[in-house]
Amino acid sequence: MITLGVDGWKGGWVGIELADGRYRAAHVDPRLAVLIAAVPDARVVGVDIPLGLLDDAVRASDRAAQRRLGARSSSLFLMPPRPVFDAPDHAAACVTARELTGAGISIQTWGLRQKFLEAEALHADSALPLFEVHPELSFREMGLTTGDGKKKSWRGQRARLRVLAGHGIDIPEDLGAASGVPADDVLDAAAAAWSAYRIATGAAFSLPDPPQVDARGRRLAIWC
Repeated sequence: MITLGVDGWKGGWVGIELADGRYRAAHVDPRLAVLIAAVPDARVVGVDIPLGLLDDAVRASDRAAQRRLGARSSSLFLMPPRPVFDAPDHAAACVTARELTGAGISIQTWGLRQKFLEAEALHADSALPLFEVHPELSFREMGLTTGDGKKKSWRGQRARLRVLAGHGIDIPEDLGAASGVPADDVLDAAAAAWSAYRIATGAAFSLPDPPQVDARGRRLAIWC
C-alpha cells in the first residue's frame, strides 16, 4: 500500500512516500499537483495545509487540535473564515477577520494564503484522496514529548528521527532532489505520511469526531 505525506516549504512542496508504512522515496516540486501526480498509486495523501474553511467562523478542527497539542498549541494556526483570504492584503484581511470573528490574523497565517488556495483547488476534485493532517499532532501521537525540543533545533530533529524510526520510518541521508529541503520540512512530511498510512489502514482518528461539515457538504477535520 502506497501513501504520501506532504509539507509546504519556501520552495514549494516536499513529499515522503511510504510503502506499507516504510520509507520508499522523497519528492519535491514547486507545484502541489505535480508532486501528487508523481505518486499516482497513493491510497491516501496527507497534506499539512488546511483543506476547507467555514464562511463565518473558525473551524472546530483547529480548536480541537490546539487543545490536544497542549504546550505545542502555538504550532497550529487558527484558520480564519473563507472571506478573509479573499482580501487583497494582510491589513484588509485583518479587518474582515475582526468583523467575522472579533480578532485579526497573524502575518504567518496570511502567509499560508497562496498554498491554501493551491491545495483548495485540488481539494475541490473529490477524486483525489486528500486529507488534512498536522505533523505536530502526528509526532505527539507517535510519542514525541514537549521536552524533546523544537523542530528546528538539533535536539528536536534528532528526537523526531528517533520517533519516526520507532514506527518503522527510516529517513535516509540521500533524498535525491529533496536533499536541499530544510530538515524540519522533510520530517514534517514524514510525519504527515505516517498519518496518511494510519488513515489508509483505518487506524486514524479525526479532530473533531465526527468531522464538521461546511456549507459545501465537505468534511472539515484534521486527521491523525
